[in-house]
Amino acid sequence: MANSKRDLFQKRRLRVRNKLRKVNAGRVRLSVHRSNKNISVQLIDDVQGVTLAAASTMEKDLAGKNNVESAQKVGAAIAERAKKAGIEEAYFDRGGFLFHGRVKALADAAREGGLKI
Repeated sequence: MANSKRDLFQKRRLRVRNKLRKVNAGRVRLSVHRSNKNISVQLIDDVQGVTLAAASTMEKDLAGKNNVESAQKVGAAIAERAKKAGIEEAYFDRGGFLFHGRVKALADAAREGGLKI
């Protein structure tokens, strides 16, 4: 096999991020990372290079099984923290992950929480 799974994932992640960066210049990025055990999300200001807010299933109040319900809790939490930080809109960076299952549930919960994605 010419490319490993990791190489293909990295290519897909960079392709998605570069396309989004061209369209959404100046907006905050909502970046998602999903592993087999946890899901985490960050609001990142790429201009200043700082994380403005974050949420993860590794936190005690959001801990649980790694499933759609946990992803919805994390999405609601990041929407609430974004409001506290004064952020109303961001662009959704799914990384190299497909937009279904836990990633989609997180995005939908963030939208329901009032964050414009």
